[in-house]
Amino acid sequence: MERRTATLLAWFLFGFTALAFAGGIVFSLLNATSGAEIGPAVLALVMFSFPIVGVLVATRHPHNSVGWILLAIGFAWGFADAFMKGYIRYAYVTEPGSLPAPDVLAALHASAWVPGVGLIGTFLILLFPDGRLPSERWRPLARLSAFVLVVVTALTTMTPGSIREVAQLDFLPADPNPLGVAALRSLSAAAYWILPLLPLCMIASAVAMIGRFRRSQGRERLQLKWFSAGAGLTATLYMTAVGFSLAFDSDWSGIGSPAWLTLLQNFSLFSFVLIPIAAGIAILRYRLYDIDVIINRALVYGALTGTLALLYAAGVVTTSALARLVTRQETNDLAVAASTLAVAALFRPVRRNLQSFIDRRFYRRKYDAEKTLDRFSARLRDEVDLDALNSDVIGVVAATMQPRHASMWLRPLAR
Repeated sequence: MERRTATLLAWFLFGFTALAFAGGIVFSLLNATSGAEIGPAVLALVMFSFPIVGVLVATRHPHNSVGWILLAIGFAWGFADAFMKGYIRYAYVTEPGSLPAPDVLAALHASAWVPGVGLIGTFLILLFPDGRLPSERWRPLARLSAFVLVVVTALTTMTPGSIREVAQLDFLPADPNPLGVAALRSLSAAAYWILPLLPLCMIASAVAMIGRFRRSQGRERLQLKWFSAGAGLTATLYMTAVGFSLAFDSDWSGIGSPAWLTLLQNFSLFSFVLIPIAAGIAILRYRLYDIDVIINRALVYGALTGTLALLYAAGVVTTSALARLVTRQETNDLAVAASTLAVAALFRPVRRNLQSFIDRRFYRRKYDAEKTLDRFSARLRDEVDLDALNSDVIGVVAATMQPRHASMWLRPLAR
């Protein structure tokens, strides 16, 4: 494909996707009058980051399939989750009978999540960053992933039965699925047997990426670091939110859920923006060398936040219990104040210890280099022999920078 043709096609797909997202936001605002949540509009804005980065990558690197995959993911989310869901609710709840063929869109919406989620977990991971497989041995996995995505999408859409059960939307009537095929009734159950293959393909794609990272060097290694950092943080937040949601029987609507769980759920959804941003930075090669600093800070301050939060909670509970024994009061502001002051006092020493631990565990070369420089600085203050100084400086440079060759030249003193 020529560059001009690819650019026109990429911008056409982006424009169509942008219209779908805009339509979804408009329907979300209109449906808000009927009691619908405004959350889909916010989620649409977050997922719009996929086509934005996709069109930038596709126009600059048209032969890299990652850009086109990002555009496809954006289209799946924009047309399916944003536009179609808002359209269906408006046609059935807000203004019943005002729009044509809402049952058809409901049937299409039933399986639209499959390519949106599946492409992120399989082909985006499998083909990043150059748009090619890590090696030929992963080609069967790519074919299996494509087979699972296509079959599950088709069988879910054409499942005969009630449109309410097919689309899993409570406000839909019990009308039959207009796209259901009675002859496929026996095969529709196969979709539920094939569906577990999708997470297995995602895990295998992650394994392929790990193997690619271990063999990578230079720029490709930095690109994989960027993408792994964004995708890993998103996956961690999302799986944490899913686990707590299952434990508290929360349906992600925010109704009846603790405030902290609702905040965690929303934050995990917003974190999906990190995936396209990290991919765009990696492929477009913008500030690649900052990734080690970002990962280091994320590890330190993430662990610091969790540690201080646990210490604060434990301090409040312990101090409140002791205060109740003394004052016989259920609430005690002194416990909160004391715990806050204790956490503030512990911030710097805890951060320093965590930084030292993470440097020793994950950045050993940097940690060893810093220790070598500290020892050399202490010895340099008392060194007066130039020959010994020359040997020490070359030794420190070799230990910290690890060059192929090191030598030092001293200008002779003027007579």
